[in-house]
Amino acid sequence: MKKNLLICAASALLMSACASAPRTPPAPPAPKIDKSYTSLNQDSRALFIVLHYTVLDFEKSLRVLTTGGQVSSHYLVRDEPPISYYIVDENRRAWHAGLSSWGNNQGLNSSSIGIEIVNPGFTDTPNGRVYAPFPQKQIDEVINLVRDIQTRHKVLPERIIGHADIAPGRKQDPGPMFPWKQLADASLIPWPDAALVAARLPLYQAVPPDAAWFQDKLARYGYSSVPRNGESDQRTLDTVATFQMKYRPSDYSGKMDAETAALLDVATSPGGMLLKPSPWPAPDAKPGKDGKPLKPVSR
Repeated sequence: MKKNLLICAASALLMSACASAPRTPPAPPAPKIDKSYTSLNQDSRALFIVLHYTVLDFEKSLRVLTTGGQVSSHYLVRDEPPISYYIVDENRRAWHAGLSSWGNNQGLNSSSIGIEIVNPGFTDTPNGRVYAPFPQKQIDEVINLVRDIQTRHKVLPERIIGHADIAPGRKQDPGPMFPWKQLADASLIPWPDAALVAARLPLYQAVPPDAAWFQDKLARYGYSSVPRNGESDQRTLDTVATFQMKYRPSDYSGKMDAETAALLDVATSPGGMLLKPSPWPAPDAKPGKDGKPLKPVSR
């Protein structure tokens, strides 16, 4: 009898425990999604391609970009061997641009694809700052990667830019040793018409523009963060130096000289920036009647 009472008591406790245990709520009903229709009225969210250097070796760069360092990029281009590592899905936002602006666009993390390039960056020496060069094979890989991204997302050539462009003064990468001219030669970005630059140079040698002129031209080019106060302040000089790093890397002192004025004038003039025809047919181009690919339509 006593044994039966103990069994009943244990059973009652077990039933009580089961009754008081919280139940897992059922999953909410899934939406009924039909994917049989697709709108033609859409494009990629990626409006820009932003190039960086890492200032670290490959192993450290990979660790920083893939762990809890609050920084990431979509791609990391190794120096040796030159391989592009895909570390953030292009459809997701990587944390590479930070506080940034270009033209009317602010906070470019949301509208760009970031490429980090393994490179030591610079060293400050008694004789000044010295930037590290990029191996040619690594640059070749960067060009191939940029071309692939640009083709798939239809990024406009003038929107392939550096971190320094969107944060002048605060950032310097990819620096003056990065060969932007090679990207122009590869039909990826436009470049100032050399003949026009040479023709306008004497004009600015005779009458050098003032700081207000430079600020206006820099803002038109895309540097929306440049001051508009007519003064040669540090932010303005940093922005001039950023422009020089790309188009005249032999001298990026930030001095508002005649050659920089000629380059900037051409870069902001209609037809002043030339884009080399691409030797590669558009990937979605359909063959014409003669069997050759049709010429791609400019966007």
